[in-house]
Amino acid sequence: MDSHNLRFSSCDLLILLLLVTLLLGPVCSSAPTLTECNFPAIFNFGDSNSDTGALSAAFGQAPPPNGETYFHSPAGRFSDGRLVVDFIAESLGLRYLSAYLDSVGSNFSHGANFATAGSTIRPQNTTIFQSGYSPISLGVQFTQYSDFHTRSQIVRKQGGVFELLLPEENDFPRALYTFDIGQNDLTAGYKLNMSTEQVKAYVPDVLGQLSKVIENVYDQGGRSFWIHNTGPVGCLPYVMDRFPVTAAQIDKFGCASPYNEVAQYFNLRLKEAIVQLRKALPLAAITYVDIYSVKYSLISQARKLGFQNPFLACCGHGGKFNYNRFIKCGSKKIVNGTEIVIAKSCKDPSLRINWDGVHFTEAANKWIFDQIANGSFSDPTVSLSLACHRMEP
Repeated sequence: MDSHNLRFSSCDLLILLLLVTLLLGPVCSSAPTLTECNFPAIFNFGDSNSDTGALSAAFGQAPPPNGETYFHSPAGRFSDGRLVVDFIAESLGLRYLSAYLDSVGSNFSHGANFATAGSTIRPQNTTIFQSGYSPISLGVQFTQYSDFHTRSQIVRKQGGVFELLLPEENDFPRALYTFDIGQNDLTAGYKLNMSTEQVKAYVPDVLGQLSKVIENVYDQGGRSFWIHNTGPVGCLPYVMDRFPVTAAQIDKFGCASPYNEVAQYFNLRLKEAIVQLRKALPLAAITYVDIYSVKYSLISQARKLGFQNPFLACCGHGGKFNYNRFIKCGSKKIVNGTEIVIAKSCKDPSLRINWDGVHFTEAANKWIFDQIANGSFSDPTVSLSLACHRMEP
């Protein structure tokens, strides 16, 4: 072959260079970098999984040994230490959220917590003393938020300490709105002796009420929503103790399958509801967080991850799971004229996943937070620090 045939003219080289540029340009060009959201505040709605003091303020403090690991005394949380919402606040450089209902020592400069232990999305036709469900349902929590939004700005104008302890008006549209609620709505049906199909039947109505509250927050300027689905309730000692199932209904990891299937149904419908909310709320960034998968992974891999029996409560008394609903964590009785605690904490809560038969330990909550913070279990796949950006799932 003639060597002249292998030579390129300057014109050929220019054309080749242009072709390479066109072909590789989109690959080599850097994608636009999203800026961190710099959330100035968090407003949280939920139940005991994220209650930082509301139920304690309304009905009496959660007793020792609650709070022992991190706070070293009761701190309104049903855990030995911090909750997932506490780790969310920490990661965003914000103070731990004060409960809206707590009038003692509260600081709302970086948001407020409306979650209350025992809360449901739908109001329950019962009292807390009859069923354990809080009267502070999600609709009431929104009413509290709405009132707080309005009154905080009126009071803040008085200056002084009020200006320091309350958020600014422009914090509300820039805040992160977190939701972790729905678990109690499922167990409420079983407490009324409903069948699994009957519980499933009312899930759409429950989620309709949740969607309405999110729409109401949006109407008041909220734009960034971080929404947890519900966890595997069939893996909780109190559910397995209260609603026992047959051996055939226990899965290979020890959880009660019927109740987990209901939780999964709830989560499927929740995800569908969020798809509709994204269409209805065009300026909202809504992140769906698969807490179920994270918690189930933790429980199913407990020993591999350095934890002990995931079904054995750290703080409790008696029974298969060290759980007795009549002798709850911190319960006392008089023995020979002396008051003693009969539902004590275990020696090392950091080795346990379950704290009191219902809630998680700080160590478990930290592990859960570490899995969800980077967006690995989110839809769309967006990290917590970027959750203000509207992205396609």
